[in-house]
Amino acid sequence: MIFGVFVPQGWKGELAGIGDPADQWALTVGTALLAEQLGFDSLWLYDHVHNVPVPSNETVFECWTTLAALAASTSRIRLGQMVSCVAYRNPALLAKITSTVDVISGGRLELGLGAGWYDQEFRAYGYEFPPAAERIRMLRETVEVVTAMWSESETSYDGRFVTLDRAQCDPKPLQSPRPPVWIGGGGEQLTLRVVARYADRSNFGGKPDEWAHKRDVLRRHCAEVGRDPDEITMTWSPEVHIRETEQEILDDGSRSLWGEEFESWRAGNLVGTPEQVCERIATYRDLGCGGIVPWCADYPADTTLRLLAERVMPEIRT
Repeated sequence: MIFGVFVPQGWKGELAGIGDPADQWALTVGTALLAEQLGFDSLWLYDHVHNVPVPSNETVFECWTTLAALAASTSRIRLGQMVSCVAYRNPALLAKITSTVDVISGGRLELGLGAGWYDQEFRAYGYEFPPAAERIRMLRETVEVVTAMWSESETSYDGRFVTLDRAQCDPKPLQSPRPPVWIGGGGEQLTLRVVARYADRSNFGGKPDEWAHKRDVLRRHCAEVGRDPDEITMTWSPEVHIRETEQEILDDGSRSLWGEEFESWRAGNLVGTPEQVCERIATYRDLGCGGIVPWCADYPADTTLRLLAERVMPEIRT
């Protein structure tokens, strides 16, 4: 299984207790280096500019500039975004950004793409927030443009949202044939159709029965377009909170930013002792999940990060 992990970036308010931006940045870099040292396959960022659950004037480091800096600071761990919002950047520019980051990192980029959902953020930054169907079409056109520009000497494109006239993207990514493309989202009628056609990796959430339902929908879409579903690694991005004992978990209670009650939050995420978390990951693995990219709910502490790496990952990998 793929074991990725998000690093502190500020989107969920985890940097709020660290007053100085330089110290906040040091935590981001230090956690990335620790994740690499602990043996995680990949580190991940969110592509957001305002905090959740509501904007709160707290630090949120921008996704792609942060990723470029972490590419230069690390040496082995792969680098991804869950996911880059296609409405925030011109697709041709995104092709240029991603190829540059792949070169900076020595060929370690994982490109995550999504249609976007945080409407407050769209409005605040002056982006149009079109209906879901239009945002999904933007997603499809972005995938086509970026992957074309990664390989073609010049790319012309005439879409509904994107028009290019002999656009060049040099240097090309180092990875061959190209960096893996992740598409995030579980919309059954639109998003998973795009996943079936274009993605190397999918990412959707849900409790085990919900996740399995999305898996089955994706497989049906793959059949419709004539694609082998085994070509797509299906992944899951839960929150994770690990402690040595069950009592510590109960004492901590729910860490959901959205006020979800403890039992519900626990049922849909990786919450428990190392043994309990291993059992839950095995459940998803048996359903066909090929990787997890979790958020550590106790950031800025590194307790969960270390327990996940030292007590859970070895058990699953063996």
